Amino acid sequence: MQVRFDYTKTSPEAFQTMLKLEGFIKTSGLDPKLYELIKIKASQINGCAFCINMHTKEARKMGESEQRIYLLNAWREAPFYTDKERAVLELTEAVTRISHGGVSQDLYERVRKHVSEEEYVAIIMAINAINSWNRIAISTGMYPEQD
Repeated sequence: MQVRFDYTKTSPEAFQTMLKLEGFIKTSGLDPKLYELIKIKASQINGCAFCINMHTKEARKMGESEQRIYLLNAWREAPFYTDKERAVLELTEAVTRISHGGVSQDLYERVRKHVSEEEYVAIIMAINAINSWNRIAISTGMYPEQD
């Protein structure tokens, strides 16, 4: 595997635009641990090894348990996630796979039981951000280095 090129050097403006989106999310009040779960889940769906590697490490640094990280791919069957986390993970799946049916009214209402409109926007932006990062990493050939 070989990195195709360093997009941050090729287009610093594009990279800065993505960092501005990250800045919005980080100041939105969204729980950082929940944001890491969103990042891991979307990255699993998209098959982005670089981002899965990065965000599982970040989640562990934040105190997320190994068990919850390992079971994230099977969150529906694992009893270790809150109702809010479950709703957000389902929303993450729906938005990441938007062409497979969109976001149903039922899902929207289940998420909204746990979050305000402002937090809903932050969550949607978080899901969009990680999907963009995944697409950038995969398209430019980024891959994790072995520890």
